[in-house]
Amino acid sequence: MSKTLLSLGHGFSARALAARLVPQGWRVIGTTRSEEKADAIRQTGVEPLIWPGADLSGYLGEADALLISAGPGPDGDPVLAECREAVAAAASGFEWAGYLSTTGVYGDHQGGWVDETAALTPATKRGQARVEAEAAWQAIPGLPLHIFRLAGIYGPGRGPFAKVRNGTARRIIKKGQVFSRIHVDDIAQVLEASIQRPRPGAIYNVCDNDPAPPQDVLAYAAELLDVPLPPAVNFEEADMTPMARSFYAESKKVSNDLILNELGVELMYPDYRTGLQQMLAQET
Repeated sequence: MSKTLLSLGHGFSARALAARLVPQGWRVIGTTRSEEKADAIRQTGVEPLIWPGADLSGYLGEADALLISAGPGPDGDPVLAECREAVAAAASGFEWAGYLSTTGVYGDHQGGWVDETAALTPATKRGQARVEAEAAWQAIPGLPLHIFRLAGIYGPGRGPFAKVRNGTARRIIKKGQVFSRIHVDDIAQVLEASIQRPRPGAIYNVCDNDPAPPQDVLAYAAELLDVPLPPAVNFEEADMTPMARSFYAESKKVSNDLILNELGVELMYPDYRTGLQQMLAQET
């Protein structure tokens, strides 16, 4: 018997999951804000739903699984702000629910390691909003919630190659700075593994095996493209947007032991090198 996934905020990561589920016979319903994006979603075998606008109550009642990708805005979580009661009413009918959060909830650890038991001490307003959104979803009685704290996401169309090619890439150097990352296809297989082995209440870090300084990733992209190394710029002197600069407020290495050991996931791209190699191969 086919099952139904309702994907609220059907974006980059959700599309990757749908690409795994649709061929297995899943019905996937994905929300989007525009007709243009709805057409693109439809071409992937997913049923598009314009939201906000549509009444989600019926769709929530039909779904076996629920994926929430929509991030919090100025007024908090957009799904709960509009239809918390409908979600709560349907909660016991789901076999699985997943909320895509961020490793930003851990804040700055000065390059040290964190796992899922680490305190939530976000260093940015975005991180604090995610902490509050996680708590709001956890507070819904009967919802079989799983939280996935995603590291920096990359994948087809989202990587360093374009900036390296056009000469706008810069290697921002900040001593001790390190980030964790995850390829979008590995996010999808983690979510699928959790759907197959639900553990309501679970929290998983979703990242690869190799936290690395951002300048190393740009340098490797340049090496693959056989172009000159992007120029190095000290963080203190770099001309950056407030958003870009805020990412450097946090430095940590994120442990992925739980997804490997509990969910049995074998990462397709265990480090940025294998991920960038695959992306370039796809382009060519």
